Amino acid sequence: MSRDMISRDLIERDNARALPTLKADYEHLAAVLSRRGVDIEAIKAKIAGFGVAVPSWGVGTGGTRFARFPGLGEPRHVFDKMEDCGVIHQLTRATPTVSLHIPWDKVEDVVALKETGDALGLGFDAMNSNTFQDQPGQAHSYKFGSLTNTSAAAREQAIAHNVECIEIGRKLGSKALTVWLGDGSNFPGQSHFTKAFERYLDSMRAIYRALPEDWRLFSEHKMYEPAFYSTVVQDWGTNYIIATELGPKAQCLVDLGHHAPNTNIEMIVARLIQFGKLGGFHFNDSKYGDDDLDTGSIDPYRLFLVFNELADAEMAGANGFNPAHMLDQSHNVTDPIESLMVSAMEVVRAYAQALIVDRTALAGFQEGNDALMATSTLKTAFRTDVEPILAMARLEAGGAIDPVATYRAAGYRAKVAAERPAVTGSGGGIV
Repeated sequence: MSRDMISRDLIERDNARALPTLKADYEHLAAVLSRRGVDIEAIKAKIAGFGVAVPSWGVGTGGTRFARFPGLGEPRHVFDKMEDCGVIHQLTRATPTVSLHIPWDKVEDVVALKETGDALGLGFDAMNSNTFQDQPGQAHSYKFGSLTNTSAAAREQAIAHNVECIEIGRKLGSKALTVWLGDGSNFPGQSHFTKAFERYLDSMRAIYRALPEDWRLFSEHKMYEPAFYSTVVQDWGTNYIIATELGPKAQCLVDLGHHAPNTNIEMIVARLIQFGKLGGFHFNDSKYGDDDLDTGSIDPYRLFLVFNELADAEMAGANGFNPAHMLDQSHNVTDPIESLMVSAMEVVRAYAQALIVDRTALAGFQEGNDALMATSTLKTAFRTDVEPILAMARLEAGGAIDPVATYRAAGYRAKVAAERPAVTGSGGGIV
């Protein structure tokens, strides 16, 4: 039995007040969907089995390149982070796993960390390595790259760190490693494009060889930042080359913010699915660039279109289709727990909307080249308020009908603020 971070009695009292309205809304939606030939109970069952991972670093207050303004009750270490993640899953029932970042989350007692996860009802998703910044006592700097550094010693150090992440993950029950690095250049001529990519592939091959048989290796592309002239893994085409070169356990991770504005991300997703190289996602949203805004806060329709491709592949039984889902956001002005709860629910909402698309009608309109009716079919699903399905699935799984309201009523932030020392001063960058 998992340890509850929020009072079960409080959740049940809040749910009891909201239940009559939810029942009425659910019955109404069931009737609407029934007329379309959709079984609401079948959709709810799929929603109940769906999960998105919470990033351990996401429960801390983020920041910009210029400043970070600490929040109340910020987690002091990974065990505090796990408790905050436990709150998110307890209320939403949609975030059963946590994705750790090493060395930020490195502990001496990995067994104790695993036991903490078990007690909170949380598993461990993909491990994340960190070779984009130097750590105290590090022998070789990553100022000019890690896996692509011209220094063989620096590359070996970066490889060893990724292998260490795999070993920690094995003890925690993780099954994947995500590799993102900031290697690149800021000036024309600074780096030899081909040689840098060759060094990257050689380094990744060494990491790939260390993978357990049942693990996957996710490579993540990003067009810019912190390198502003060239990035070694800059787009999905390069990412696909990497995954193909490394082998069947290597796949591409798609971060929604890591693309140029107006890029057709859903088509990228379709291409990677088609060739068996879609590994998973980092969900967030953006207005101008890699903003790491709350998922669905800017362009919920794009999120839906991504899930339309995912649902289509799922229903078609695409070969090897098993994408990992994870949030990756920076919360500068909101309570991170609240933002992560809302974002997780937005991901589940997009999935539910994609599940109710009339695929038979859509296929007919596509074959008949009826552009207007094809796009209208998608919009019918997107405009449908599926919140009653989400809320009922949460209720039946022991969560909260209204997670944010229940969280605020519980006073969790004030409670942990009294227990965790206040962080003073402001600094730049993420935590």
